[in-house]
Amino acid sequence: MAIAEQDSILALVGRLGREKFAPRAAKYDREASFPFENYADMREAGVLGLCVPTRFGGMGADFETYCLAAAEMGRWCGATALTFNMHACSALWTGPLADDLEMERHERDELERLRAGHYKRIVEKGAIYAQPFSEGSAAAAGKIPFGTLATKTDGGWLVSGKKIFASLSGAANYYGVLCTEDRPEKSRRDTLYMAIPADAPGVSIVGEWDPLGMRGTVSRTLIMKDVFVADDAQLLPRGLYFKAASAWPHMFMTLSPTYMGIAQAAYDFTVRYLRGETPGEPPVKRRMYPTKQIAVAEMYVKLQQTRALFERTVREARANPTKAERLNAYAAQYTIMENANDLCRLAIRTCGGQSMLRTLPLERLYRDSRCGSLMLPWTAELCLDRLGREALYEPGESDE
Repeated sequence: MAIAEQDSILALVGRLGREKFAPRAAKYDREASFPFENYADMREAGVLGLCVPTRFGGMGADFETYCLAAAEMGRWCGATALTFNMHACSALWTGPLADDLEMERHERDELERLRAGHYKRIVEKGAIYAQPFSEGSAAAAGKIPFGTLATKTDGGWLVSGKKIFASLSGAANYYGVLCTEDRPEKSRRDTLYMAIPADAPGVSIVGEWDPLGMRGTVSRTLIMKDVFVADDAQLLPRGLYFKAASAWPHMFMTLSPTYMGIAQAAYDFTVRYLRGETPGEPPVKRRMYPTKQIAVAEMYVKLQQTRALFERTVREARANPTKAERLNAYAAQYTIMENANDLCRLAIRTCGGQSMLRTLPLERLYRDSRCGSLMLPWTAELCLDRLGREALYEPGESDE
Protein backbone atom coordinates (compact mmCIF):
# COMPACT_ATOMS: atom_id res chain seq x y z
CA MET A 1 0.00 0.00 0.00
CA ALA A 2 1.23 3.50 -0.84
CA ILE A 3 2.59 5.55 2.05
CA ALA A 4 0.02 8.31 1.53
CA GLU A 5 -2.87 5.84 1.70
CA GLN A 6 -1.39 4.20 4.78
CA ASP A 7 -0.93 7.56 6.50
CA SER A 8 -4.54 8.48 5.72
CA ILE A 9 -5.81 5.27 7.33
CA LEU A 10 -3.65 5.74 10.42
CA ALA A 11 -4.86 9.33 10.78
CA LEU A 12 -8.49 8.21 10.55
CA VAL A 13 -8.03 5.46 13.14
CA GLY A 14 -6.12 7.85 15.40
CA ARG A 15 -8.90 10.43 15.23
CA LEU A 16 -11.58 7.85 16.04
CA GLY A 17 -9.43 6.56 18.88
CA ARG A 18 -8.78 9.93 20.49
CA GLU A 19 -12.24 11.39 20.05
CA LYS A 20 -14.49 8.34 20.39
CA PHE A 21 -12.82 5.19 21.72
CA ALA A 22 -10.70 6.52 24.58
CA PRO A 23 -13.53 8.39 26.36
CA ARG A 24 -15.66 5.21 26.38
CA ALA A 25 -12.98 2.68 27.32
CA ALA A 26 -13.48 2.88 31.09
CA LYS A 27 -17.22 2.24 30.74
CA TYR A 28 -16.75 -0.92 28.66
CA ASP A 29 -14.13 -2.15 31.10
CA ARG A 30 -16.25 -1.45 34.17
CA GLU A 31 -19.35 -3.09 32.73
CA ALA A 32 -17.55 -5.85 30.78
CA SER A 33 -19.76 -4.72 27.89
CA PHE A 34 -19.09 -4.78 24.15
CA PRO A 35 -18.09 -1.50 22.44
CA PHE A 36 -21.09 -1.29 20.13
CA GLU A 37 -20.75 2.49 19.83
CA ASN A 38 -17.15 2.16 18.61
CA TYR A 39 -18.23 -0.30 15.96
CA ALA A 40 -21.00 2.04 14.85
CA ASP A 41 -18.37 4.76 14.41
CA MET A 42 -16.12 2.40 12.46
CA ARG A 43 -19.03 1.31 10.30
CA GLU A 44 -19.86 4.91 9.45
CA ALA A 45 -16.21 5.69 8.66
CA GLY A 46 -15.78 2.57 6.49
CA VAL A 47 -13.17 1.09 8.82
CA LEU A 48 -15.00 -2.25 9.04
CA GLY A 49 -13.80 -2.74 5.45
CA LEU A 50 -10.17 -1.91 6.32
CA CYS A 51 -8.75 -5.18 4.94
CA VAL A 52 -11.33 -5.71 2.20
CA PRO A 53 -9.59 -5.22 -1.19
CA THR A 54 -10.44 -1.98 -2.97
CA ARG A 55 -12.01 -3.78 -5.93
CA PHE A 56 -14.65 -5.04 -3.50
CA GLY A 57 -15.24 -1.57 -2.04
CA GLY A 58 -12.91 -1.75 0.97
CA MET A 59 -9.84 0.21 2.01
CA GLY A 60 -7.43 -2.43 0.72
CA ALA A 61 -5.10 -2.54 3.72
CA ASP A 62 -2.25 -5.03 3.45
CA PHE A 63 -0.72 -6.92 6.39
CA GLU A 64 1.63 -4.10 7.39
CA THR A 65 -1.05 -1.43 7.21
CA TYR A 66 -3.47 -3.54 9.23
CA CYS A 67 -0.85 -4.06 11.95
CA LEU A 68 0.01 -0.36 12.18
CA ALA A 69 -3.67 0.61 12.26
CA ALA A 70 -4.48 -1.99 14.93
CA ALA A 71 -1.60 -0.70 17.07
CA GLU A 72 -2.97 2.83 16.79
CA MET A 73 -6.43 1.56 17.77
CA GLY A 74 -4.97 -0.34 20.74
CA ARG A 75 -3.38 2.89 21.94
CA TRP A 76 -6.88 4.24 22.68
CA CYS A 77 -8.92 1.14 23.58
CA GLY A 78 -7.32 -2.27 23.88
CA ALA A 79 -10.58 -4.23 23.92
CA THR A 80 -11.83 -2.53 20.75
CA ALA A 81 -8.55 -3.24 18.96
CA LEU A 82 -8.49 -6.86 20.05
CA THR A 83 -12.04 -7.55 18.89
CA PHE A 84 -11.38 -5.65 15.67
CA ASN A 85 -8.53 -8.08 15.01
CA MET A 86 -11.04 -10.95 14.99
CA HIS A 87 -13.21 -9.07 12.51
CA ALA A 88 -10.47 -7.74 10.24
CA CYS A 89 -8.71 -11.09 9.89
CA SER A 90 -11.71 -12.55 8.11
CA ALA A 91 -10.88 -10.21 5.22
CA LEU A 92 -7.10 -10.15 5.72
CA TRP A 93 -6.76 -13.94 5.62
CA THR A 94 -9.11 -14.37 2.66
CA GLY A 95 -7.77 -11.33 0.80
CA PRO A 96 -4.10 -10.29 0.52
CA LEU A 97 -2.79 -13.33 2.41
CA ALA A 98 -4.76 -15.84 0.37
CA ASP A 99 -3.72 -14.14 -2.86
CA ASP A 100 -0.10 -15.05 -2.06
CA LEU A 101 -0.82 -18.80 -1.87
CA GLU A 102 -0.22 -21.32 -4.62
CA MET A 103 -3.59 -22.51 -5.94
CA GLU A 104 -5.11 -24.34 -8.82
CA ARG A 105 -7.23 -22.19 -11.13
CA HIS A 106 -10.46 -23.74 -9.87
CA GLU A 107 -9.44 -22.97 -6.27
CA ARG A 108 -8.72 -19.36 -7.10
CA ASP A 109 -12.06 -19.03 -8.90
CA GLU A 110 -13.86 -20.53 -5.91
CA LEU A 111 -12.03 -18.21 -3.52
CA GLU A 112 -13.05 -15.20 -5.60
CA ARG A 113 -16.68 -16.29 -5.57
CA LEU A 114 -16.78 -17.06 -1.84
CA ARG A 115 -15.09 -13.91 -0.60
CA ALA A 116 -17.14 -11.64 -2.83
CA GLY A 117 -20.24 -12.58 -0.85
CA HIS A 118 -18.58 -12.08 2.53
CA TYR A 119 -17.03 -8.76 1.55
CA LYS A 120 -20.39 -7.49 0.29
CA ARG A 121 -21.87 -8.11 3.73
CA ILE A 122 -19.09 -6.13 5.38
CA VAL A 123 -18.95 -3.21 2.95
CA GLU A 124 -22.63 -2.79 2.10
CA LYS A 125 -24.34 -4.05 5.25
CA GLY A 126 -21.72 -3.30 7.89
CA ALA A 127 -21.60 -6.92 9.04
CA ILE A 128 -19.26 -7.85 11.88
CA TYR A 129 -17.29 -11.09 11.68
CA ALA A 130 -15.83 -12.85 14.71
CA GLN A 131 -13.14 -15.51 14.70
CA PRO A 132 -13.52 -17.95 17.62
CA PHE A 133 -10.36 -20.04 17.74
CA SER A 134 -9.77 -21.68 21.11
CA GLU A 135 -11.24 -24.97 22.23
CA GLY A 136 -9.36 -25.68 25.46
CA SER A 137 -7.10 -28.23 23.75
CA ALA A 138 -3.92 -28.25 21.68
CA ALA A 139 -5.89 -27.58 18.49
CA ALA A 140 -5.55 -23.80 18.65
CA ALA A 141 -1.78 -24.21 18.99
CA GLY A 142 -1.77 -26.14 15.71
CA LYS A 143 -0.81 -29.51 17.22
CA ILE A 144 -4.00 -31.52 16.69
CA PRO A 145 -7.12 -31.15 14.51
CA PHE A 146 -9.88 -28.89 15.76
CA GLY A 147 -12.52 -30.69 17.80
CA THR A 148 -15.33 -28.73 16.18
CA LEU A 149 -16.51 -30.95 13.32
CA ALA A 150 -18.19 -30.22 10.00
CA THR A 151 -20.10 -33.05 8.29
CA LYS A 152 -20.90 -32.75 4.59
CA THR A 153 -24.57 -32.84 3.74
CA ASP A 154 -26.75 -31.84 0.79
CA GLY A 155 -26.06 -28.23 -0.11
CA GLY A 156 -23.77 -27.52 2.79
CA TRP A 157 -22.44 -28.67 6.16
CA LEU A 158 -23.59 -29.56 9.66
CA VAL A 159 -21.26 -28.04 12.24
CA SER A 160 -21.05 -29.11 15.88
CA GLY A 161 -18.58 -28.12 18.58
CA LYS A 162 -17.57 -25.56 21.17
CA LYS A 163 -15.31 -22.51 21.07
CA ILE A 164 -14.16 -20.88 24.29
CA PHE A 165 -13.03 -17.25 24.67
CA ALA A 166 -15.16 -16.44 21.63
CA SER A 167 -14.61 -12.68 21.36
CA LEU A 168 -17.55 -10.63 20.04
CA SER A 169 -19.97 -13.28 21.29
CA GLY A 170 -23.43 -11.79 21.01
CA ALA A 171 -22.14 -8.89 18.93
CA ALA A 172 -20.94 -10.52 15.70
CA ASN A 173 -23.23 -11.22 12.77
CA TYR A 174 -21.06 -14.14 11.64
CA TYR A 175 -18.63 -16.40 13.45
CA GLY A 176 -15.63 -17.42 11.33
CA VAL A 177 -15.25 -20.89 12.82
CA LEU A 178 -12.25 -23.15 12.25
CA CYS A 179 -13.39 -26.75 12.23
CA THR A 180 -12.33 -30.16 10.94
CA GLU A 181 -14.06 -32.02 8.15
CA ASP A 182 -15.53 -35.13 9.77
CA ARG A 183 -13.69 -38.05 8.22
CA PRO A 184 -12.59 -41.42 9.66
CA GLU A 185 -8.97 -40.19 9.82
CA LYS A 186 -9.10 -36.59 10.97
CA SER A 187 -6.26 -34.30 9.96
CA ARG A 188 -5.28 -30.66 10.30
CA ARG A 189 -5.10 -30.65 6.50
CA ASP A 190 -8.89 -30.97 6.52
CA THR A 191 -9.46 -27.75 8.48
CA LEU A 192 -12.39 -25.71 7.19
CA TYR A 193 -12.99 -22.01 7.76
CA MET A 194 -16.75 -21.38 7.94
CA ALA A 195 -18.81 -18.22 8.46
CA ILE A 196 -21.66 -19.32 10.69
CA PRO A 197 -24.57 -16.87 11.01
CA ALA A 198 -25.11 -15.77 14.59
CA ASP A 199 -28.86 -16.38 14.26
CA ALA A 200 -28.57 -19.87 12.76
CA PRO A 201 -30.58 -22.57 14.56
CA GLY A 202 -28.28 -24.53 16.89
CA VAL A 203 -26.01 -21.59 17.76
CA SER A 204 -25.95 -20.54 21.41
CA ILE A 205 -23.75 -18.46 23.72
CA VAL A 206 -23.29 -19.60 27.29
CA GLY A 207 -21.35 -18.74 30.43
CA GLU A 208 -20.52 -15.57 32.32
CA TRP A 209 -17.87 -13.01 31.40
CA ASP A 210 -16.03 -11.37 34.28
CA PRO A 211 -12.28 -11.55 33.49
CA LEU A 212 -9.20 -9.75 34.77
CA GLY A 213 -8.63 -7.71 31.63
CA MET A 214 -9.86 -7.17 28.08
CA ARG A 215 -13.30 -7.10 29.59
CA GLY A 216 -14.90 -5.29 26.65
CA THR A 217 -14.16 -8.19 24.30
CA VAL A 218 -17.08 -10.18 25.80
CA SER A 219 -15.50 -13.52 24.98
CA ARG A 220 -18.12 -16.00 26.18
CA THR A 221 -18.42 -19.61 25.02
CA LEU A 222 -19.93 -20.40 21.61
CA ILE A 223 -21.85 -23.68 21.26
CA MET A 224 -22.84 -25.16 17.90
CA LYS A 225 -25.17 -28.14 17.66
CA ASP A 226 -25.88 -29.52 14.17
CA VAL A 227 -25.79 -26.02 12.69
CA PHE A 228 -26.51 -26.10 8.97
CA VAL A 229 -24.43 -23.75 6.84
CA ALA A 230 -24.53 -23.58 3.06
CA ASP A 231 -21.54 -24.35 0.87
CA ASP A 232 -20.98 -20.66 0.19
CA ALA A 233 -20.52 -20.08 3.94
CA GLN A 234 -16.91 -21.17 3.55
CA LEU A 235 -14.46 -18.29 3.89
CA LEU A 236 -11.72 -20.29 2.16
CA PRO A 237 -12.03 -23.27 -0.20
CA ARG A 238 -11.45 -26.70 1.28
CA GLY A 239 -7.80 -27.31 2.15
CA LEU A 240 -6.72 -23.71 1.75
CA TYR A 241 -6.59 -22.82 5.44
CA PHE A 242 -3.90 -25.44 6.05
CA LYS A 243 -1.88 -24.03 3.15
CA ALA A 244 -2.21 -20.54 4.59
CA ALA A 245 -1.21 -21.61 8.10
CA SER A 246 1.88 -23.31 6.68
CA ALA A 247 2.94 -20.66 4.17
CA TRP A 248 1.93 -17.46 6.03
CA PRO A 249 2.96 -17.92 9.70
CA HIS A 250 2.77 -14.15 10.33
CA MET A 251 -1.02 -14.47 10.10
CA PHE A 252 -0.92 -15.66 13.71
CA MET A 253 0.75 -12.55 15.10
CA THR A 254 -2.15 -10.21 14.30
CA LEU A 255 -3.02 -10.06 18.00
CA SER A 256 0.26 -8.38 18.91
CA PRO A 257 -0.46 -4.93 17.42
CA THR A 258 -3.14 -4.37 20.06
CA TYR A 259 -0.51 -4.81 22.77
CA MET A 260 1.98 -2.63 20.93
CA GLY A 261 -0.67 0.08 21.19
CA ILE A 262 -1.16 -0.56 24.91
CA ALA A 263 2.60 -0.24 25.45
CA GLN A 264 2.52 3.15 23.71
CA ALA A 265 -0.48 4.20 25.81
CA ALA A 266 1.33 3.35 29.07
CA TYR A 267 4.28 5.53 28.06
CA ASP A 268 2.00 8.35 26.88
CA PHE A 269 0.13 8.36 30.18
CA THR A 270 3.32 8.45 32.21
CA VAL A 271 4.64 11.48 30.35
CA ARG A 272 1.33 13.35 30.67
CA TYR A 273 1.03 12.47 34.36
CA LEU A 274 4.53 13.63 35.25
CA ARG A 275 4.01 16.84 33.28
CA GLY A 276 0.76 17.52 35.18
CA GLU A 277 -1.35 17.22 32.03
CA THR A 278 -3.69 14.35 32.97
CA PRO A 279 -7.30 15.31 32.13
CA GLY A 280 -9.42 15.73 35.24
CA GLU A 281 -6.42 15.81 37.57
CA PRO A 282 -4.80 18.82 39.29
CA PRO A 283 -1.92 20.28 37.21
CA VAL A 284 0.75 19.01 39.60
CA LYS A 285 4.14 18.49 37.94
CA ARG A 286 6.40 15.64 39.05
CA ARG A 287 8.90 15.76 36.22
CA MET A 288 11.65 17.55 38.12
CA TYR A 289 12.74 14.49 40.13
CA PRO A 290 15.78 12.62 38.72
CA THR A 291 14.24 9.24 39.60
CA LYS A 292 11.21 10.05 37.42
CA GLN A 293 13.39 11.22 34.56
CA ILE A 294 15.47 8.06 34.63
CA ALA A 295 12.34 5.91 34.77
CA VAL A 296 10.86 7.64 31.72
CA ALA A 297 14.15 7.24 29.88
CA GLU A 298 14.13 3.50 30.61
CA MET A 299 10.52 3.24 29.46
CA TYR A 300 11.31 5.11 26.25
CA VAL A 301 14.22 2.79 25.44
CA LYS A 302 12.11 -0.33 26.06
CA LEU A 303 9.25 1.09 24.01
CA GLN A 304 11.49 1.92 21.05
CA GLN A 305 13.19 -1.47 21.18
CA THR A 306 9.79 -3.13 21.08
CA ARG A 307 8.44 -0.93 18.31
CA ALA A 308 11.53 -1.39 16.16
CA LEU A 309 11.16 -5.18 16.25
CA PHE A 310 7.42 -4.87 15.65
CA GLU A 311 7.76 -2.62 12.60
CA ARG A 312 10.61 -4.63 11.13
CA THR A 313 8.64 -7.84 11.47
CA VAL A 314 5.40 -6.57 9.94
CA ARG A 315 7.34 -5.09 7.02
CA GLU A 316 9.07 -8.38 6.21
CA ALA A 317 5.94 -10.55 6.60
CA ARG A 318 5.17 -12.54 3.45
CA ALA A 319 4.30 -15.97 2.18
CA ASN A 320 7.02 -18.61 2.58
CA PRO A 321 9.30 -16.53 4.82
CA THR A 322 12.89 -17.49 5.46
CA LYS A 323 13.84 -19.21 8.68
CA ALA A 324 15.19 -15.94 10.06
CA GLU A 325 11.96 -14.10 9.21
CA ARG A 326 9.88 -16.78 10.90
CA LEU A 327 12.04 -16.65 14.03
CA ASN A 328 11.73 -12.86 14.01
CA ALA A 329 7.95 -13.24 14.09
CA TYR A 330 8.11 -15.44 17.20
CA ALA A 331 10.57 -13.03 18.80
CA ALA A 332 8.38 -10.01 17.99
CA GLN A 333 5.26 -11.65 19.36
CA TYR A 334 7.00 -12.63 22.59
CA THR A 335 8.69 -9.25 23.02
CA ILE A 336 5.54 -7.21 22.45
CA MET A 337 3.37 -9.30 24.76
CA GLU A 338 5.90 -9.31 27.59
CA ASN A 339 7.16 -5.75 27.21
CA ALA A 340 3.67 -4.25 27.05
CA ASN A 341 2.96 -5.51 30.54
CA ASP A 342 6.42 -4.56 31.76
CA LEU A 343 5.96 -1.00 30.50
CA CYS A 344 2.65 -0.83 32.34
CA ARG A 345 4.41 -2.10 35.47
CA LEU A 346 7.09 0.56 35.15
CA ALA A 347 4.44 3.20 34.55
CA ILE A 348 2.61 2.30 37.77
CA ARG A 349 5.84 2.31 39.77
CA THR A 350 6.85 5.66 38.28
CA CYS A 351 3.53 7.42 38.64
CA GLY A 352 2.86 6.09 42.13
CA GLY A 353 -0.24 5.17 44.08
CA GLN A 354 -2.62 7.53 42.28
CA SER A 355 -2.12 5.56 39.07
CA MET A 356 -3.80 2.51 40.62
CA LEU A 357 -7.12 4.32 40.92
CA ARG A 358 -9.79 3.37 38.42
CA THR A 359 -10.45 7.00 37.68
CA LEU A 360 -7.22 6.85 35.65
CA PRO A 361 -6.56 4.47 32.72
CA LEU A 362 -3.25 2.97 33.82
CA GLU A 363 -4.61 0.19 36.01
CA ARG A 364 -6.83 -0.90 33.08
CA LEU A 365 -3.85 -0.85 30.73
CA TYR A 366 -1.94 -3.02 33.19
CA ARG A 367 -4.75 -5.58 33.42
CA ASP A 368 -5.33 -5.61 29.66
CA SER A 369 -1.62 -5.98 28.93
CA ARG A 370 -1.25 -9.02 31.17
CA CYS A 371 -3.62 -11.00 28.94
CA GLY A 372 -1.46 -10.84 25.81
CA SER A 373 1.13 -13.49 26.62
CA LEU A 374 -1.66 -16.01 27.29
CA MET A 375 -3.35 -15.78 23.93
CA LEU A 376 -3.31 -18.65 21.47
CA PRO A 377 -2.08 -19.65 19.00
CA TRP A 378 1.23 -17.96 19.89
CA THR A 379 1.39 -17.70 23.66
CA ALA A 380 4.65 -16.49 25.21
CA GLU A 381 5.51 -20.06 26.18
CA LEU A 382 4.85 -21.41 22.69
CA CYS A 383 6.93 -18.63 21.12
CA LEU A 384 9.92 -19.55 23.28
CA ASP A 385 9.39 -23.24 22.58
CA ARG A 386 9.32 -22.71 18.82
CA LEU A 387 12.21 -20.26 18.86
CA GLY A 388 14.48 -22.67 20.70
CA ARG A 389 13.51 -25.72 18.72
CA GLU A 390 13.55 -24.13 15.26
CA ALA A 391 16.82 -22.30 15.94
CA LEU A 392 18.55 -25.57 16.82
CA TYR A 393 16.89 -27.97 14.38
CA GLU A 394 16.36 -27.83 10.67
CA PRO A 395 13.14 -29.38 9.30
CA GLY A 396 13.27 -33.16 9.60
CA GLU A 397 16.28 -33.25 11.93
CA SER A 398 16.26 -35.29 15.12
CA ASP A 399 18.77 -36.67 17.63
CA GLU A 400 17.99 -40.31 16.92
